[in-house]
Amino acid sequence: MFGERRAAILGLITDYYIKTGEPLGSKNLCSMLPYSVSSATIRNEMAYLSSIGFLEQRHTSGGRVPTKAAYRYYVDNLMPYQELSPFEKEQINEALSVNASDAERLLADAADLLSQATGCASFYSIVKDPLDCVQGVQLIPSGGGKAMLVMLTVGGRIKSSVCKLSCTPDEEFLKAFYELTQKIIIGVPLSDINLSLIQSAAPLLGDRIFDMLPILSSLCSLCKEAGEGTLVINGETKLLSQSELGDSVYSLLAFLAKKKRLEKLLNEFAATNMKTALFLGDENPVYEMKNTATAIAKFNYNRVQSATLGIIGSLRIDYKTILPRVDYIMKTVSDLLTEGGFKYE
Repeated sequence: MFGERRAAILGLITDYYIKTGEPLGSKNLCSMLPYSVSSATIRNEMAYLSSIGFLEQRHTSGGRVPTKAAYRYYVDNLMPYQELSPFEKEQINEALSVNASDAERLLADAADLLSQATGCASFYSIVKDPLDCVQGVQLIPSGGGKAMLVMLTVGGRIKSSVCKLSCTPDEEFLKAFYELTQKIIIGVPLSDINLSLIQSAAPLLGDRIFDMLPILSSLCSLCKEAGEGTLVINGETKLLSQSELGDSVYSLLAFLAKKKRLEKLLNEFAATNMKTALFLGDENPVYEMKNTATAIAKFNYNRVQSATLGIIGSLRIDYKTILPRVDYIMKTVSDLLTEGGFKYE
C-alpha cells in the first residue's frame, strides 16, 4: 500500500501506542528507526499517513496515534507474530483435555482460558438446534432416596440432575424406567418432550406413574434446558481496566449484560461460511462494539451442533501476543470437538 519507511513508521507508532497508550512524536521516532532520517522527513511521512486516515493527532502539539483503520493494516501486514512456546502449548493442551469428551464443558473451559490468557472478556455460545433429539438417558441410584438422572442428546449436549425418589429404585423400577424412555423419549426431538407426553405414559406404568413422576418431570426440565441455546460471558469486568474504551465501556457492559442481541449476532455468524473472524472497530456490526476488537471462531460437531467461541477487548489490546494464544486455543478446541478426544501437537 505504501513504502517500507511509511510502513515502519506506522508499525512503530502502533506498537508504542499499544504498549503505553501515549502518542509518539517525530523526535522519538527518529531514534527508534534502524536508519537515519531527519525529523522533518518523519513529520512529512506522518502527515501523509494522517491524510489517508491511518494516524490522528489528538492535540495540536502532540504526537500521532493509530486510527481504527491503522489497527486493521497493522494486524494484516505489520504485526510480528509471536509463536507460543512448547511449554505454553502444553499448558493449554492440558487445561482443555480435562473435559475433552463433553463439548459444553470444553467450551466453558476454553472461554475461561481465553479470558485469563488475554485479559479480555470472553464468551461461548451453543446455537439452538430445533432438530436435536434425545440419544440416551441413564438413572443412577445414589442412596438416601436419591438418584442421578443423566440425559445425552444427538448433538452432544449432556444434562444431569439429582432427583428425590419416593421409592427404592430397585431392578424392577429401573427396568420400567428404561422401557418407558425407549418407547416415548429416545429419538424424540427435545422440543416435543413435555408434561403432556409424560402424561400419555400413564397407561404404560399403571400405579408406578406416581413413583416415577419426579424423575420424568426432571427429565422434561433437562430436555427443555438442552433444547435452548446457550450464551455464557466471562471476564466482563476486565473491560473496565482497558482505558482505550473510555466511557463507551458502560454501554458495552450493558449490551453484554442483556445478551439477546449478542446471541443473535453469534447465531448469524454461525450460519455463515466463515470459520474465524476478527472484527476491528467499525467492522463490528453493532454500535456498542465500535471501539472493540472481537475475535470469533465457529465450530460444527456431532453432525448437527454449532457453537461459537471468542473474546471482546479494546482496540488497544496487545495483538502480537494475544492473537497467537487465541488462535491456538481455538484450534485446539476445534481438534477436540472434531475428534471427540485429546489431541496433542
